This record gives sequence, structure tokens and C-alpha cells, in this order.
Amino acid sequence: MKGSNDPSGGGRTRRGRRGADRGSRGGRRGDGGTATIEQLPWRQPSNPYAPVEAVSADAIEAIHEASLVILEEIGLDILSDEAKSILGAAGASLEPGGDRVRFDRGLVESVLGRAPEQFTLHARNPDRSLQVGGAWAAYCAVASAPNAADMDNGRRPGNKADFRNFVKLIQSLNVIHLSGGYTVEPTDIHPSVRHLECLSDFVTMTDKVFHAYSLGRERIRDGIEIARIARGIDDATLDREPSLMTIVNSNSPLKLDDPMCGGIIEMARRNQVVVLTPFTLAGAMAPVTLAGALAQQNAEALAGLVLSQSVNPGAPFVYGGFTSNVDMKSGAPAFGTPEYMKAALAGGQLARRYRLPYRSSNVCAANTVDAQAAYESVFSLWGAVMGGVNILKHAAGWMEGGLQASFEKMVLDADLLQMVSSFMEPIEVNDATLGLDAIREVGPGGHFFGAAHTMARYADAFYSPILSDWRNYESWQEAGSPDACAKANRVWKALLEAYEAPPLDPAIRDELDAFVARRKEEGGAPTDF
Repeated sequence: MKGSNDPSGGGRTRRGRRGADRGSRGGRRGDGGTATIEQLPWRQPSNPYAPVEAVSADAIEAIHEASLVILEEIGLDILSDEAKSILGAAGASLEPGGDRVRFDRGLVESVLGRAPEQFTLHARNPDRSLQVGGAWAAYCAVASAPNAADMDNGRRPGNKADFRNFVKLIQSLNVIHLSGGYTVEPTDIHPSVRHLECLSDFVTMTDKVFHAYSLGRERIRDGIEIARIARGIDDATLDREPSLMTIVNSNSPLKLDDPMCGGIIEMARRNQVVVLTPFTLAGAMAPVTLAGALAQQNAEALAGLVLSQSVNPGAPFVYGGFTSNVDMKSGAPAFGTPEYMKAALAGGQLARRYRLPYRSSNVCAANTVDAQAAYESVFSLWGAVMGGVNILKHAAGWMEGGLQASFEKMVLDADLLQMVSSFMEPIEVNDATLGLDAIREVGPGGHFFGAAHTMARYADAFYSPILSDWRNYESWQEAGSPDACAKANRVWKALLEAYEAPPLDPAIRDELDAFVARRKEEGGAPTDF
């Protein structure tokens, strides 16, 4: 494998005694070049800590009741004739000649408990399949940024070359469990066929779960078929085994457009995963108070749940929370704020109220990879993790309120995610870990560096970071005084240099190539261009 020298100061992939319970350990051939840096092996973390509750159970019920009032009295504008027909047949009230749909509380209550509380999201490599729900957490790469950025070339419009490099990093970084969409929009690929090329890249360049956009029925149908081809399964198996995820953002306030409705309908019909996420920015697209914004978020999410379960009772559905606030001086979105953290905690409470898996995000508003980027992401991350997140969107690489995907930030976030995953590992308390023999050996006034207990465990005793520099000042200065951003720059370049595509059955590749070629010949998906 190329690129075995570790620019971050390590020399190999960390092969710890923990974390090898799911899938292969880091550094094997086809594992995306992970031996280039010291990182944790591939595994999906499970959070052993009880979620933090931002509000009381009575307050959650008050938010629930307020959302039912919104759905009954105000309703949502549903800009899809098919969706309105489905909802009308299910018992919703349709406004004659209009788009307004109102949801009786009995209808809403009737669908609660239909969607699974936990399910498996299948990857083409079974070792990369994910559990969604319960205490399980899965981390997605940044998605949908219009711009890419790095220290060498600055900020630029999204393009295919940057997109493909980000995909390589998704495969190479073990702590990134799935793509959450196109890391950066490759604007040099025509929109009619962009989804075909990007989804094909996800299949051939990674072996992890991927995401398809609900931007019209053609795109989501193509995504479902590509997911089937990637796994080498038939339609019946796909319909039993969720293998594709989509994000549906309601058009806050209180609107679902036709493409989003189409995504819910098509994915629910095929038993694939819908993550319904209202974009409720308090003070702009939602009330300025957190309670009001959460009530609106909840109403929009429940409306999507009703549509999903009316199409296919039991279809997998994830409750998404993305409530934050805006800067009231400029109107710009703000992330990593105290309000965002509290909303993330409360969103998790609402998801658990409905026994649904929970989606949150690791986001920031910083324009460059600096202290603001780090602390806003840490606050976002802890709000999500302690809120009981199951799918963490934009977990690595998000910058500038979502307008930028950063190569250096992806590495920085990977380090943060590894730290969180290590924090989730329970403290082992047994005869061996209590270390009484070591304490007897060392006795009063000694040190434990050379103790047998230490020597047997030192290599994997503690978390070893990708970026943090723990040398003393003089040693750090002699090494050129490297900072975290410069180090991250070296790391992502080394990962790209060492990248190797994971194995793919030639028959699957041939079928995928044939499908993509045919759909391109047919014109792909319609556009406004």
C-alpha cells in the first residue's frame, strides 16, 4: 500500500483491543488506505449514557399538544396531488381546490408506533451495515455544500474532482460510517445526470451505506435501483432490507413541496429510509422562541410520518431535528449556539416520545477552520450525542453554515468523532483493570511506567489522536511549530495518496455501468435548464 509514512506523527493504524466488534480492523487492503494514519478501527459506536433531557415530560407533552393543534387548525400546504390523494384516503381533511391539508389528531395518533424503533441499514459490504435506532450512532460526512475549500487552493465552486476526493476520504476514515449526500455539489456535471454519476461513484469508490436525494421521482427511483444493483440483490430482498437513505426537508414553515412528497412516497413504497427534517430556524422560518420552533418542527415531522405510514405502514422513518436560531442582526443562520444545543436535546426527547430513531447534525457557522469552527462543532456534537442521536448528519467537514465542505475540517471532525466514540466505550471494572497487582508492585512513592500492568497495556491504554500535539513546547518548536489545521492538511493528502477502491464484484460493476449508461441515454432526470 502506498503512503505508509504517517504525516501526523503516528506510524500505523491503531489496532486496539476494543472496537473490532463490527467489521474489519483498520489498515487492511481495500480499507481505503487507513494504515496511513493512526485511527480507530471501523466500528459503529453505541452510546451507554442516558440521554440528557432539556425539558420535563410535561413540557414534551405540551409541545406534542401544540403540534397537534397546528396540524388540526392550521395544517400544511402539500404541493403534490398524489400526496394529497393518499392523505385524503387516510382521513386527512383536504381544502377544496387548494393545497392545504389538515390532520386530525386521531389520524396522527393512529400512525404512532407503526414505524420501527430500530432497523438495519444495509451496505453493499455486509461488514459496513449499520444499526439505526436504540443506542446506536452513525456518522455521515458533510453533504450538499455548494463550495469546497482547502488551505492550498482556498474556496471554490463544487466540482467533480473535489467530490471524488471527498468520497475517497469517506472510505478512508473509519469513523465516517456513511455518506449523507454529495459532500460538495459537482456543478461541472449536468444536473440531469449528476445523480447517476455521483451515486455510481459511491458504489464503486466506497463500500459503505449511501444517500440519494429526493429531488424528483426519477432521481429517487434511480437511487433505489442503484442501491439494489450495488448489493447484488433482487427487488423482493431490497423491499425487505432497507439499503438506501434519503433526507426530506420540509419547506418551513408548514409546507411540503412535490419533490419532497415524491421522495417520501417512493421510498416508503420500497421500504427504504426516510429522514424527515424540518428546517426550523427560530426567528426566521419558525417562531423566535425555542418552544414555538420545536412545536412547529414537531408538526412538520409528524405530517411526514403520517404520509410515510399511509403509503406503507411500517416503513422505516427517522425523526429529524435541525432547529437552531438566526443572528437577529443579519438574519444569517447560527449553529453551535446554546439554543441549538437545547433544541438538539429536546428533539431527541420528542423522537423517543414517538419511539423513532433520531437525526441531528454536527454544524458550525465559521468561515474558516479556526477556534470558532472547533467550538461550535463541539457544542453541536455534544447536543446531538447527549440528545441520543442515531444518525449524525454533516458529522465531518461542514463549514460556513453548510455553504462549504472543507478538507481540513473533515479531518478535524474525524478526530472529534473518534474522541466521542472512545468516550462512549464503557469503563471496564474487573480484577485486571482494578490494577491491584500493579499498585502492590509499585508501592508508595514509585511510578507505573515500567510496571508489568502498564507494559502489557500501554500501546492501547488511551485514545491516540489524529491531530492533537502532546509534545512539550521545545519539542513542538523543534518540529516546526505545527498547528492543527496544517497537520489536517497533511493528513487528508496522505489519505488520498494511499486510497485504494474497495473490491467490487465485476458483475455488479457491469450491471451498474449498463444502468447508468441507459439512464443517461434516456436523458436522466428532468431539469429546469
